[in-house]
Amino acid sequence: MKMLSLRDLLHDQLKDLYSAENQLVKALPKMAKFVSTPELKEAIEHHLQETKGQVERLARIGETLGMKLSGKKCKAMEGLIEEGKEVMEADGEDVILDAGIVAAAQRVEHYEIAAYGTARAIAERLGLDQAVNLLQQTLDEEAAADKKLTEVVQEDIYPETAETEDAEAEGSEAQGAETEMAGRTME
Repeated sequence: MKMLSLRDLLHDQLKDLYSAENQLVKALPKMAKFVSTPELKEAIEHHLQETKGQVERLARIGETLGMKLSGKKCKAMEGLIEEGKEVMEADGEDVILDAGIVAAAQRVEHYEIAAYGTARAIAERLGLDQAVNLLQQTLDEEAAADKKLTEVVQEDIYPETAETEDAEAEGSEAQGAETEMAGRTME
């Protein structure tokens, strides 16, 4: 794709976002099914519905501007989704894995916030008010999703990890005491 103008750059950015959001529409149900924290599952399912609306919003922008948005693969989102899959394939305590899913999901949100902010700024420079408004609406949703993930992890997941960490620490202390006792009896 040639990028000879800001309009060309905007087209490329929108294609990237369209691909990213469509990849998320496929990935989010798997994440929601995987997590064990009810509040996290609810947040992911809610954002899935928003994401579907964001795809529609992008399609509307493309139609309005006469831009075809399909045909590009967002490699950044592909990598971010892969990181989420790594967490889902890991062995561990459910609550710790949920914290890992939040970390992966927040990286996704931060990428989207940056990408939508850039596209909105370009559209604004080009005087494309309708596109600016639609992109800002999505940008606001992405920021709200990031904030919700922070709330869920701090209020519902981290308190649970403290219990896991305490139990693990107690087990380590007991193991250390046993090792010390065994060392004394061997002397």
